[in-house]
Amino acid sequence: MNLQLIIELAKRDFIERYSGSALGFIWSFIYPLVTIIIYMIVFGNLMGARLPGDISEYSYGIYLVSGVVPWLAFSNTVIRSSTVFIEKKNIITKIHVNLPSLPLFIVLSETITFVVTYGIFIFILLLTGYSFTFYLLLIPVIYVIQQVFAYALGLFLAMFVVFLRDLKEVVSIGFFIWFWFTPIVYVFEILPPTAQNILLWNPALAFISAYHDIFIYHKMPSWIYLILVLSFSILLIVINLVIYKKLEKDIRDFI
Repeated sequence: MNLQLIIELAKRDFIERYSGSALGFIWSFIYPLVTIIIYMIVFGNLMGARLPGDISEYSYGIYLVSGVVPWLAFSNTVIRSSTVFIEKKNIITKIHVNLPSLPLFIVLSETITFVVTYGIFIFILLLTGYSFTFYLLLIPVIYVIQQVFAYALGLFLAMFVVFLRDLKEVVSIGFFIWFWFTPIVYVFEILPPTAQNILLWNPALAFISAYHDIFIYHKMPSWIYLILVLSFSILLIVINLVIYKKLEKDIRDFI
């Protein structure tokens, strides 16, 4: 693994998003701050959205933000990782890079964004008088499981996008559909039983519902579901390495 290269790429990736702007790095705080305030105020105060059985004016905003932010970290990691070999071909063709480790810089970059955004979210919750529980300490564990899955899936797709360039568009569309098949903007319990049974096969439900359990329901997340996702992710990583070993020469040639 090219650890120094991964760290340098992650740093550049995060900084270059706002390069050339007057405020630079400060925008990484402004964007999430504005987004979270809009969700909290618009859906809570202006639209009057409420969760079933909850009269709090901020409950739906909290439900929305606690699910959207992890989803963005997950989806951005997978979508960007799926094209990483193509986008970084100038580096791959010049120096020897361990390709399976390359998506890790995206994982790291998206993690920085997640930490900043969730940090702002928690700070705003403190201002609203929100009552935290010790379950908040489980967020890093849930996030790691989520991103291990994102890395495994992103690497799997990246190896095939090299050969089928149109696949990257399919991935983007797939994640748009996947978003709406995950209870982020709606509550799982309001769905009919048939839809609930279908959604139980959605691996994203494991970590999204875990964040909701912590922030909305103040209870321990379902670790059985999370462990299943982690186990599948590890299995997928092993499969990725086997596939990569067989296709490495072809992947590098097509790049």
